[in-house]
Order: sequence, then C-alpha cells, then structure tokens
Amino acid sequence: MADRAWKQGPPLARAPRADSEPPLHFGSAASAQQEDACPVQDEEWPVQPLNRSQLPKTSQGLKVDVLRSQKAHSWPLPEFVTPRGLLGVHGTRTGLEAGVPAGPSSAQEGPAPAMEAGQRDYDLLVIGGGSGGLACAKEAAHLGKKVAVVDYVEPSPRGTRWGLGGTCVNVGCIPKKLMHQAALLGGMIRDAPHYGWELARQTPHSWGKMAEAVQNHVKSLNWGHRVQLQDRKVKYFNIKASFVNKHTVRGVTKDGKETLLSAEHIVIATGGRPRYPMHVEGALEYGITSDDLFWLKESPGKTLVVGASYVALECAGFLTGLGLDTTVMMRSIPLRGFDQQMSSLVTEYMASHGTQFLRGCTPLRVGRLPDGQLQVTWENLASGKKNTGTFDTVLWAVGRAPETGGLALEKAGVSTHPSSRKILVNAQEATSVPHIYAIGDVAEGRPELTPTAVAAGKLLAQRLCSLSSDVMDYDNVPTTVFTPLEYGCVGLSEEEAVARHGEEHVEVYHAYYKPLEFTVAERDASQCYIKMVCLREPPQLVLGLHFLGPSAGEVTQGFALGIKCGASYQQLMRTVGIHPTCAEEVAKLRISKRSGLDPTAAEGKPPSLPGPGTRCACHPTPGPLEAQIQEVETLPGAPPLPHIWCC
Repeated sequence: MADRAWKQGPPLARAPRADSEPPLHFGSAASAQQEDACPVQDEEWPVQPLNRSQLPKTSQGLKVDVLRSQKAHSWPLPEFVTPRGLLGVHGTRTGLEAGVPAGPSSAQEGPAPAMEAGQRDYDLLVIGGGSGGLACAKEAAHLGKKVAVVDYVEPSPRGTRWGLGGTCVNVGCIPKKLMHQAALLGGMIRDAPHYGWELARQTPHSWGKMAEAVQNHVKSLNWGHRVQLQDRKVKYFNIKASFVNKHTVRGVTKDGKETLLSAEHIVIATGGRPRYPMHVEGALEYGITSDDLFWLKESPGKTLVVGASYVALECAGFLTGLGLDTTVMMRSIPLRGFDQQMSSLVTEYMASHGTQFLRGCTPLRVGRLPDGQLQVTWENLASGKKNTGTFDTVLWAVGRAPETGGLALEKAGVSTHPSSRKILVNAQEATSVPHIYAIGDVAEGRPELTPTAVAAGKLLAQRLCSLSSDVMDYDNVPTTVFTPLEYGCVGLSEEEAVARHGEEHVEVYHAYYKPLEFTVAERDASQCYIKMVCLREPPQLVLGLHFLGPSAGEVTQGFALGIKCGASYQQLMRTVGIHPTCAEEVAKLRISKRSGLDPTAAEGKPPSLPGPGTRCACHPTPGPLEAQIQEVETLPGAPPLPHIWCC
C-alpha cells in the first residue's frame, strides 16, 4: 500500500495536565507569527494573545507553559505534496497550493468569509455518520473540542433508507449477524431431537417477525447514537455535504436548504455503497443489494446471489439456513483476498448444506416475467453456453464503491486514487490537504472493517487533541466471515506468507477436528479445519491463524492478541487449552503440511489412525481398543470399524 512508504511525522508535543484541566490547543486561528497557542474558553476560539498567568496548573504544580507554536511539528504529507505546501498543526497557511497536483480547482479556494476572518465554526467537522466518523467525533468532543457531524443517507435505487450509524449498524454487521443467528437457531432446532427435545416436525420460519425484530433493534441503535452525540454536545446535521474550499463545507437538506459550515480540521468518513453491474441489462431495475435485503418486510423467496465476496456468501448462507432456495453465481474464486484453501472449504460446506453454486458464470440480463418472477440469463465463461433461470429476488454482491463522488473533493484539493476513487492518505490518515483526513472504507488501502475505522477515528481525535502521537496499526487485524460454518482469520494467508517469505521459509501446521457439539447430533464436520502459518526458523513466529468452525469469531479474537504481540508456535503449543472447546484445537496443532502426514489423524478420523506424534496428552500410547482395531483392519476384506478416541 502506498501509505506504507510515507514517513511518519514527529509526535505532537503535549503538556502534562491533570484530568480536570481543560484541554489546550486544537487548530488555533492565530497567525503563523503568533508564538503561543490559545486555550479553549467556552467552546469558542479566542484570537487575543495568550495571558500566561491565566493558564491552569498541572497536578505537579507546574505552569503549563510548554505549548508553544509547533511550526516545526507539521503533519507528514503524501509524496505528491511538497514540504512547502504544508499546513501547520494549527491550520496556519503556508502555501499548500504549490504542492497539490494541477487541477481545475486545486488552487481555487472560492469565497469563504469565515476563513478570511480566521474564525471557524467548529474545531472538527466530521463528514459521515458511520462507525469511524462517530467514533472520531465522540472522542474529540469528549476531549473538549467543538465538533459537528454531517450525515445524509442517499436512498438506494429501490428507495431504502435508514438512520444514523452507517453501513455496519443499518445494512451490514449488525443485521447480518442477527439474521445469521436466526439461521443457526434453525440448525439447533434440527439438532434438538438428538438431545431429547420432542419438537414438531415442521417448524416454519417467519421472515416478517424476524425482520421486524432486527429492524427495531437497528432503530434503537440509531436513536442511541443520536443521544450519545447530544450528551457529548456534538452538533448533528442531517445534510448532504460537499466542499466549498479547504475549510468550508456546504450542506444541503432534503428540502434544498443550504448551510455553510467551516472547521479547522475535517474528517471524511463517508464509507461506501454496493455496486450495481451496470453492464447487465435490468440490473438496476430489478436487482437489490445488501442496502435493501435487511429492510425487506417480506421474504425474498428464491434468491440468486451474484458475487463471491464475503457479503455474497454471508447473505447466501443465512438465506439457505432460513429455508430459502438460494443460488450463488460466481465468476471466479470465492473470498478473494482470503486464504484460498479456507475459502474452498467454506463453499464446500455451504454446498453440502443446501446452497447451490453456479461457478465460472456471469449474468447477461435480468427481466421480469408476467407472473412477477425474474428471469436471469447468464453465460458459462468456460463453454460460452448461455442458460436461464427464474428467481424471486436477484441480490447483487459484486463489490462496493467509495462515497466520494458528491463531495467535490477537487474544490479542497483532496486527491483520490485514479481507479478506486478512494481518498489517498498517509500513515496519520491525512490526505493531500494536511488538515483534511479520511478514515474507514473511503480511504485507499484500508481494510473495509468497522473495528479498524473505529480505532483509527479515535486515534486521530487523540492526535488532533495532542493527547497521543499513536497511529493506527493495520497489521494483524482479525476478522470473521459469518458463513454457516464461520471462518475466522488473523495475519497472513498461506499464499501471502509464501509470497513474502518464500515457501522454504514457511511452515504450516494444520488439522481437521470435530466439535463436540457435532457428535450427538451426528453433524458432518468434514470442513472443520484449522491451520497456523509460521516461519520455519525457530522459534517459529506465527504469521497467520485460520479457523473454520463454530464461533470462529470468538476463537480468533482471543488468539489475535497473542499474534499481535508476536507469539511463536512454540509458545502456542505450551498454552494450556480449555477442555472441551473448539479453541483448544489450536493449541494441539502438531502436523505440518511439509511432513505429509494425514491432518485428519488428530481426530482419529478415516482414512488413517493417529500416529505417535499426533496423539493427545491423555493417550500417548495405543490403548487396547486401538490395538484391536489396528489388528482387525489389517485382515483382508475386513470392514472399516469406527475410530473412537476421546481427543
């Protein structure tokens, strides 16, 4: 990623202060010649010179007199911005236009009376009310800054709209996980008779009841965010924002009323929206996306999911689990960017549990039949053969596009990636304009994950308030794909590790396992699999962990801490597991791919018995039953016997 090459600037100076003291400088409007920063008083920015005698004292009794002008402590800039095109920490102007790439508006500021007067409406203006933007705004307000948030949800082509909170809260993580849970409960109902529960054979699912409950919870979260902003005295504007110049944003309400807002620092956190394949005839007219699925009042019925991303597979997974006829159309590989062995196991499990797959196919057109159903025509890329099918719903899950088109970024001189249109940022989330930042999905090279956006937003607010100089570390970020059999991972995939370190320097430990919960219910555990990617040289630093099985997110979150702290394979093997859990299987990985031994042996599964090097601690040597099985299975024509071990 380009931001890796940018140098991190010097940390911001800060004075020690007691918790009761008001925070000091943040985007002072004083000129470049003014020596001292001005403290905040009643949420307004004074322009008068600083009276040192009025400064508070620290808990050590020392006057706070170390906060001088930080002209030398400038925010680091991307490579395409020259040092003389820098805005200082306090927003003093030093000719940034000279370093911005040539463009029709990059050197044009436009009228801005507030800017000319050196007075801003806010210390921080956040554009976007999603997870990252709200986290940044709340943190800055908590630290005493005058903050505003502008947010506006453009309705989807189907007319779906929602409240404050962004994609995660409204049409992403939260409703997805709840519907995933609904599907898992269906599986538990089918398991229940094995555990003695006498249930009716037919237990129908009501999409309407589920959707209403999920949507009510989402609305409660919308309200909760509004209350939190109010409690922190963050001003909220439900307006569509676009830049007028480097410090000023124009907001337009749905009724067309305009508002001008100015700020010393601006954070862009507008996220992204699902793409429509506009080259497919009827895609926009008849298809929906994840922006619509979670707000449907009625069941989508027989559904075609187009795409192979985690959004596609997660949605297809819970739709199948809820009893709907679901087909996934994949052009190429599933879960691009994830470990491909794990991705294949994910789709294998889904296929074995009812989800249908059209592999190597791409849609050509969608039309509506007289009976209301949708007719989809697609092409098999290998054979060139065209086929048709009928569905009640077509769900597009072919990627996401950043919400940058309507921001008029060129008026502020903010640069974007030429192909992705995402905003270019450096290690401190700064754009080509040093007092304008971008976090979350809208920033180039950042993982499209809620927790990273939240963490980056909080750290950015702390840096702007001189509370910390820490920047977000995007390495070893754990995540989970909530497919029917969940896939959790942290660190490098096997492919990435080999590409980075060379195959001869990588050791992969792996095993299939059977969750205890699967045994009584006689569930198939063929795809329950773990692998740990390590450096081969002792102590074998763990480069990545990949877990496929129940509660994968909970398992991965725990091990992510160790991997983040530089855990080695040897350390993990000395970790005592919690018995009986799926997570303990990670601490029992003994078979390497290089050894060629059967990874199913760890569970005593066919086709082979566990060897001495793969036994659990409670069975270091063969017992009488195992010896008997080994003897019988060597007889000609002997039928296979069950392999029974406790671990």
